[in-house]
Amino acid sequence: MKPRLLFSNTYFYRFDSKQWKTQKPYPPYGTILAASIMRELGFEVSLFDTNLSKSPLDINVKLQDYRPDYLIIFDDNFNYLSKMCLTVMREACFELIRLGKASGCKVLINSADATDHFDKYLHHGADVVLLGEAEETLKQVLNNGLANLEDINGIAFIKADLITQTKKANSLEPFSAYPLPAWDLVNLDDYQKIWQKSHGYFSLNIVTTRGCPFKCNWCAKPIYGNRYKSRSPQDVANELRFLMQQGATHFWVCDDIFGLKSGWVNEFKKILQESNLNPKLKIQSRADLLVKDNAIQDLVDAGLDEVWIGAESGSQRILDAMDKGITLYEIENSTQLLRAKGVKVAFFYYNTDLGEQWEDIQKTLSMVKKLLPFDLGISVSYPLPGTVFYEKVKSQLQSKQNWKNSNDLDMMYKGTFSPNFYRHLHIYTHRVYRKELALKNFPHASIKTILKIPYLWVREQISAKKMAILLNQENSNSKIQIN
Repeated sequence: MKPRLLFSNTYFYRFDSKQWKTQKPYPPYGTILAASIMRELGFEVSLFDTNLSKSPLDINVKLQDYRPDYLIIFDDNFNYLSKMCLTVMREACFELIRLGKASGCKVLINSADATDHFDKYLHHGADVVLLGEAEETLKQVLNNGLANLEDINGIAFIKADLITQTKKANSLEPFSAYPLPAWDLVNLDDYQKIWQKSHGYFSLNIVTTRGCPFKCNWCAKPIYGNRYKSRSPQDVANELRFLMQQGATHFWVCDDIFGLKSGWVNEFKKILQESNLNPKLKIQSRADLLVKDNAIQDLVDAGLDEVWIGAESGSQRILDAMDKGITLYEIENSTQLLRAKGVKVAFFYYNTDLGEQWEDIQKTLSMVKKLLPFDLGISVSYPLPGTVFYEKVKSQLQSKQNWKNSNDLDMMYKGTFSPNFYRHLHIYTHRVYRKELALKNFPHASIKTILKIPYLWVREQISAKKMAILLNQENSNSKIQIN
């Protein structure tokens, strides 16, 4: 009889106040995919979903009732929140490991953070850390019953009080060969209630690819590296049909880049049209890909509602320094083309790239005012292991090398300006954006929104004065005006 497996993940939405406030939780897709793969091999599987849990201690009920032989903490490596390697989630995972061991489980762990810092997880009691892309590695470890670990590539473990790391594993299994995730293990009603109450619709997450072949020098890829694999359009359509039957109408496609493979989106939209499926899709993409051929029309025909573009900066010099591989023209052109089709366009921006000057920041602010995206996400460059950016600043890193939560935004290294400057720049940029957006929407705004515009203007002016003071303090030889 094969052992019982209890799968879990490491992200607790309630521990990340910024994300919990948005009330947009998504189930742990990567976790239930791994569970489904193991179930197909004949293992009995269950799930402790941390996403909506209040405490790691909540797992005790599952451990007592289900009595698993293995606790497999397999993170949702498709969700960018898991890939942020937040210390509050790391500590929660250590507690899950402790509780699993106390109940007599063997504990296996796979996550971006555990791949980068496997020693920490082993010292907290994990029996094996699965490194990188790990579904095939997990099969080998379980089929061997933790025996002969030194013969399995892509793992780390302790033997004779010493940490052993084996050779890097190469996943050979095509993504399309895997079964659908084990959605039956998730209490979808709990997610649906939160979405319906806060937003009036139900959104779920889905994946069509894994990996990203581009090499932006600050982007960490501890799980998939630069490999890129895609599912068949038909498989994705089948999963969408099932999830729409569960009540979902909106889907976050959490690929790093959606529709990169030539012809994929065109085939996908044809299948959706033939099947009378009309989902609303939120995706992440690149400006240079969106302006190619009929990319935007195919996306719109497939149900594109919102796209997040990594604009990163309004300065071409900084984009080039990041090895981003896009131009300001492509950002503006793709934005205009998407808007003409009724698509919401949102931007990601990064501050504190090494060498960024005030002139570069001004160009970014000008881009925000000119293009006025539907939404705006701003961060500072986050030095995670395995990136070119990390190698540049690692000598400056002290005891704190990871953010506590997604709103931490601590620099942890020396930028052009002080951390206090960048914290206020974050606030100032958002205030400029909100005021400009309100002015743009003025002709169609409600009375309540119109009356709010003076308030938004005053807040922007207060932030502008604060920015001028900070900037002049850091450039004491000259007085600089904030426009």
